[in-house]
Amino acid sequence: MSSAFSAPATRSAKASSCSALPPLPYEVHTKAVTIRSKATTKSTAVGVLYKTHKFSVAKKSGNWLYITDKTSGVKGWVSGTYVYRDARMCLD
Repeated sequence: MSSAFSAPATRSAKASSCSALPPLPYEVHTKAVTIRSKATTKSTAVGVLYKTHKFSVAKKSGNWLYITDKTSGVKGWVSGTYVYRDARMCLD
């Protein structure tokens, strides 16, 4: 009986190990994107992220992402139109 229970546990461990990995970072996919103080194009620009720059997202509001640029420490909003996040594919 113990071998019957260990096989499903092994499969679950594989599936959960992949899904338990942290999400991949976001990346700028245009020449540059402006970091803004509020989630609107009319708000004050507080910084710029350039193509291939990677960053993490703290929260979302509509199509806007609240980020912290770890390189400069600047915090603010960027439009989700100009950034993307790679997806991790788990094959078990």
